[in-house]
Amino acid sequence: MSGHSKWSTIKRKKGAADAKRGKIFTKLIREIATAARIGGGELDANPRLRLVVDKAKSANMPKDNIERAIKKGAGGVEGESYEEFVYEGYGPGGVAVLIETLSDNKNRTVGDVRHVLTKHGGNLGASGCVAYLFEKKGMITFESVGLDADGLMEAALDLGAEDVTESGDTLDVVTTPGEFSAVNDGLSERDFRATNAEISMVPSTTVDLSGPGAEKMLRILDALEDLDDVQHVYANFEISDEEMAKFA
Repeated sequence: MSGHSKWSTIKRKKGAADAKRGKIFTKLIREIATAARIGGGELDANPRLRLVVDKAKSANMPKDNIERAIKKGAGGVEGESYEEFVYEGYGPGGVAVLIETLSDNKNRTVGDVRHVLTKHGGNLGASGCVAYLFEKKGMITFESVGLDADGLMEAALDLGAEDVTESGDTLDVVTTPGEFSAVNDGLSERDFRATNAEISMVPSTTVDLSGPGAEKMLRILDALEDLDDVQHVYANFEISDEEMAKFA
């Protein structure tokens, strides 16, 4: 598992008791409203909306909040309209950073992203400078403790998954974006309960980081994720469990 994935796992575990929970809800509401605006408010007819609603439920967002965000996005309630912008850049050691945002003010967002990268030893790059290093994949994550790993692997591959990878106390079922929903639903029907399921950008190559470089990179991830307009951050670095434990 790459460093950014380990960091995301740690953040999810902290999230239930973390003061940033309200910020997580705010980001999810934006994502729900945007998905509903683009593809309509019916979950069965809008895979993107269904995915983010599932994510919101996993984060224990109240049902009323979810329904209100869908109604807002689908046109039932007046409000802000957010656009999607993707930024690319570099972190310490040449780490590639891909940043997905939803914003109602592009100038503000790009300024905030540039500031964070520069402050922590990175820099904003031109469009296309690192995107080719990432591939869109479905990622379905399970806690390995008490899990029938062999059964999960057999079921996942039978349902059409590409691979099952293990790192520390988690297992990731990897799928193509097209097979993601079928595999995720199939595993759930077989009583395998995921801790997280999303369409993610997976790096094709990684950079090993340690010491000050690792610390700076993790600070970049944390600071970018704190920005209201940033929805997802991906980076192609590897970091040891021992190094990661310093920041857990």
